[in-house]
Amino acid sequence: MTTTIQPTSPEKLWTPANIVTLIRICLVPVFVLAILSPWPEWVGLPGITMEAKCVIAAGIFILISCTDWLDGYLARSRGEVTDFGKFMDPLADKILVTAALIALVELAVLPGWPVLIILGREFIVSGVRMVAASKGTVIAASWYGKAKTVFQIIAIVLFLLKDSLTFTSAAGAFSNPMFVISWAVMVIALILTVMSMLDYLVKARHLLRGSVSRAAAEEPESPVAPNEIAALQRAVDEAARSVVEKAGASGLALATAESLTGGLICAMLTSVPGSSASVRGGIVSYASEVKEEVLGVSGDVLSRQGAVDELVALQMARGALRELAADVAVSVTGIAGPGGAEPGKPVGTVWVGCATAKGTEAVCHHFEGGREAVRLQTVAAALAALEAAVGRIVEEGTGR
Repeated sequence: MTTTIQPTSPEKLWTPANIVTLIRICLVPVFVLAILSPWPEWVGLPGITMEAKCVIAAGIFILISCTDWLDGYLARSRGEVTDFGKFMDPLADKILVTAALIALVELAVLPGWPVLIILGREFIVSGVRMVAASKGTVIAASWYGKAKTVFQIIAIVLFLLKDSLTFTSAAGAFSNPMFVISWAVMVIALILTVMSMLDYLVKARHLLRGSVSRAAAEEPESPVAPNEIAALQRAVDEAARSVVEKAGASGLALATAESLTGGLICAMLTSVPGSSASVRGGIVSYASEVKEEVLGVSGDVLSRQGAVDELVALQMARGALRELAADVAVSVTGIAGPGGAEPGKPVGTVWVGCATAKGTEAVCHHFEGGREAVRLQTVAAALAALEAAVGRIVEEGTGR
């Protein structure tokens, strides 16, 4: 019997991580008041200069920015990653950065054009994400996005700490070290902002082709002839029977962790009579959230490398081995098509991982054909990996 574990989200909404996120949002108005309002006069401290106000505001901004690391750490360490947190955490960052940039423009410390570039990028990327979500696709964030956020925050702090941006001449401006450093960091932040936007557009180009993509989707998926598909199916049936017989004879328990095959590997194993003696079950981790929350795949790896990656396959296999208490576990993650191709990862790219108590390994395959052909070839490769692992365990057990 196949056991499919569905993603589980914590029932608690008010987790420590979510509370920190909401506190971060609530502190944004405090920062804005600290930098823009005449609060020293309100509290009877006229001796506090504008420069001192900027230092205080910069301290508040740094404090708020640090809570971004804190809520992420709390969510991961406590296993309390929620949909609410996934939505609110990046939103809180955008609110903070936007408020700071607008405040700097209001103070005439920063011209408006860098702000337009940064906000324009956010609107474009948000639109791309909405299109991707409507088509059931998740676009993995790259290191460009994280780097641009870091440099934006550093640039904002530097601009807050500058004494003045009012100069009588260009030579006077460039003789001020803080002016040069602030603008150097801001330029790097703007470059990373544009590069991260282009990275998203490249990854989503197959989703933005409009009628061309729809027309392509209506074409036959695979040039593989029906008789070749039938031959693949027969080979898979035979491979599944061989794996189950060898595992049953040696008393080994099998498990699967599947993404693009959606449970097909486990279904083929359990179609063999007597498979209940050796097949523990399968985890269908089609979504990245399931890979992370159920199988223990690193969220950093998923966001940095994407789901189709060697490390993801290795961690999926180890997760299935652990969660299903098996002796051998196989994992598959890849791109079955017709869409979903990424730079360096064309349709048909599949990683097959295999884990035992002795260790874990993964192999990259590049299959040809349409969606059905790629899935069947993936099943065949996974069954071959299972059979090879079972064979090694048997040989080691007999001392050969």
